[in-house]
Amino acid sequence: MRKADVVNNIAEKTGIPKVDILVSLEAFFKEVKQSLGEGEAIYIRGFGSFILKKRAAKIGRNIKKNIAVEIPEHYIPAFKPAKEFMTAIKTSDVTPKHGIHKEEDDEE
Repeated sequence: MRKADVVNNIAEKTGIPKVDILVSLEAFFKEVKQSLGEGEAIYIRGFGSFILKKRAAKIGRNIKKNIAVEIPEHYIPAFKPAKEFMTAIKTSDVTPKHGIHKEEDDEE
């Protein structure tokens, strides 16, 4: 599902014009980026948290030049779903449509 699909679905369910939903959605994304950029996590009760995860410094390799490169400690954005969210997904009869591949059991 793309952002346009989300906007269309919300517009159909609520009757709010698509433009207003798109503006609100973009404002939400901007606020999440800005807050995480300032080091502040966002907690949405019943949905989940947008947090920063720390990645330790490590040694990587530039494969073109075959030399070791030091990768400094850094933070990456992450999403941690709320317990209610996880429970709702686990108890539903959902099958992934795109992007997620489940291991198939081969009985040979």
